[in-house]
Amino acid sequence: MNRRNFLTGLGAATVAGAWATSRATEPRRSAPSPTVPSRFPNIVLRTQDDKAVRFYDDLIRDRIVVINMIYTRCQGLCPAMTSNLLRVQHLLGDRVGRDVFFYSVSLKPEQDTPQALKEFATAHHVGPGWLFLTGKPEDIELLRKKLGFTYDDPVEDADKSNHVGMVRMGNEPYMRWAACPGLSAPTWLAKDILLELDGPTRSAVKTS
Repeated sequence: MNRRNFLTGLGAATVAGAWATSRATEPRRSAPSPTVPSRFPNIVLRTQDDKAVRFYDDLIRDRIVVINMIYTRCQGLCPAMTSNLLRVQHLLGDRVGRDVFFYSVSLKPEQDTPQALKEFATAHHVGPGWLFLTGKPEDIELLRKKLGFTYDDPVEDADKSNHVGMVRMGNEPYMRWAACPGLSAPTWLAKDILLELDGPTRSAVKTS
């Protein structure tokens, strides 16, 4: 990730923090976020175990989710962001895979086979409840744009090696979505996810 990406991420952190604060007092049913469409492509993806899943029907519908985009040959941001989200997974414990689901989608599906994704997940000691996903390049590109992992500059946007280092957090039943830098403090991310799961009476998060 270059310096411009990092500064962009810092700006988004402020937006995401304001979103998290406002949710604590808003009614549970709120209007869909204008930045994420209420409909998602029901494309077929394949997990790191080479299982076919549909993005909306099997992964998103009626769930609270955390989504980022990576590629396995990335030497900079992707390993760091995966390690950071692994700390979040540890803080949330067995609620990952039960109450909240983590998804990492390949930006370079032409390289990232299910086996490559499995090796990447294994190398990072990823636990249950976190899927790594690949698919047809055109489907992945559609999903990337639908989720808002894009740049305004088309030249910059076309370079997948210069990808947006952000994480999407979504509550599909209530159509609430936010974005924050993938390298945000794990305790902050975990608390924000728990706020979405439990509201103001959320469980405590271990900081050690």
